[in-house]
Amino acid sequence: MIELNGKKYEVMENVREGFDEGAIAERYTDVLKKYDYIVGDWGYSQLRLKGFYDTERSKATYDSRIDMVEDYILEYCNFGCAYFILKKVDE
Repeated sequence: MIELNGKKYEVMENVREGFDEGAIAERYTDVLKKYDYIVGDWGYSQLRLKGFYDTERSKATYDSRIDMVEDYILEYCNFGCAYFILKKVDE
């Protein structure tokens, strides 16, 4: 469990030790708080964060739904990169 700006998140996946709480806290911005999931991937020692919505959200675009995260990782992330997926926990 991790807390970012008052929101709690659960680590759903941690591939190749990509999860680094300190790095996430440094890169996190309030823009991400509207998303249900946050995906972080590492490339060239740089952490990149992207938000995704739950599949059930009717207004979510096709590319912004969490069920499309595998396509995102394959298409936009470095091959074999370390990454993680955080899910927002409802309080």
